[in-house]
Amino acid sequence: MSDERVEDRHPSPPKRQLSPSPDTTRPTKLPKSEPPRVPAEQSEAAMGQRNPGLQRYLVAVEYIGTRFSGSQKQPTCRTVVGALEEAFQKFIGQPVPVHCSSRTDAGVHALSNVCHVDVERISKRKLGEVLPPHDPGVVRRAVNHFLQKNEGDIMVTDVRCVPPDFHARFKALERTYHYRILSGPETLSAFEKDRAWHVPEDLDIEAMKRACSILVGHHDFSSFRAAGCQANSPMRTLDELAVTEMLPALYFPSIMERSSKKLLDLDACRSFSTSSDASDVKTVKSENGQEFGHRPRHRCFVVTARARSFLYHQVRLMVGVLKSVGIGDLTVSDGLIYLLLFSLYQVALMHVVSCPISGIIRAYIGIIKFAVEMILDAKTVTAASPMAPACGLYLGNVKYDLP
Repeated sequence: MSDERVEDRHPSPPKRQLSPSPDTTRPTKLPKSEPPRVPAEQSEAAMGQRNPGLQRYLVAVEYIGTRFSGSQKQPTCRTVVGALEEAFQKFIGQPVPVHCSSRTDAGVHALSNVCHVDVERISKRKLGEVLPPHDPGVVRRAVNHFLQKNEGDIMVTDVRCVPPDFHARFKALERTYHYRILSGPETLSAFEKDRAWHVPEDLDIEAMKRACSILVGHHDFSSFRAAGCQANSPMRTLDELAVTEMLPALYFPSIMERSSKKLLDLDACRSFSTSSDASDVKTVKSENGQEFGHRPRHRCFVVTARARSFLYHQVRLMVGVLKSVGIGDLTVSDGLIYLLLFSLYQVALMHVVSCPISGIIRAYIGIIKFAVEMILDAKTVTAASPMAPACGLYLGNVKYDLP
């Protein structure tokens, strides 16, 4: 009986010791409120110590714009950023956000658009083990491997390691765009489809060059700013706007051109293109005088625009005005027609009497200058000519001061 009583009494004290008291529960809640009190500098340093493999890469990409619904990521459409993020995720094994330097619309191509991405190299054999960063060449080859498995219309051309605070968009010093125009009455080649703007009329390149000189500089480009532009100010500095005649992209020299050693002479190439090859064999001519199976070549013009930043659709709106100047069909409101005619009269009156030819030329230059300036001064997009299509626009280069 005494032993049973002893066994009955001994279990009760441990129950009272194990029961939680109000004093013992308070310390367990303190750690939950401690992390927000840690200074941001210390938390970032701690993150750096825990993630030694985190590396920011600057990535240059080229793509065919007609295959994408723009560069910005969209939930239901194929975009440039979406394709890159998918390829990086397959390479890294986890989602990786991609930040582009320049936004391009659907149909706009890129010879070199730039983006940055942060990659943490984690071991696939040992869970949680962080490895040294990948070599840039490894990143380029691996991402291209997954990109080429899809459509093959986008490719990484260059990769470089940059500091963690380097931003592809805000660190850009200038951006260069090119716009291709193919001039000629013939139907555009299947190889040039969605690669250039086909203008059936002949273009006056000298008149286009004069119009370019008016737009270069620091101006209020409200007339070349499409609706929906998110820029805070329409003021922009256009460092370069030039138009150049080039050889067509798909240009293959004939026998006479190869023997003449003047492959870069545009006038010579155009004259040769209207004649047959230098051979004694008689060739069959088509109705247009060309050798059978050889189509006439278009004249190729490239408009180059360079600035630190551009407004929404600014380049395409400027190209639309240049095209109107080139074909001699500037669209102006009825209220400007009188001013244009009056300007023509004043200029012609000063020069036609002494030198009729030079007077007419100067009068024509005066009309171009006056019309473009009036569009620029109107400060409304409705004053500009119709916007050029997206298919001829190429983002050529984004310039940085790389470390």
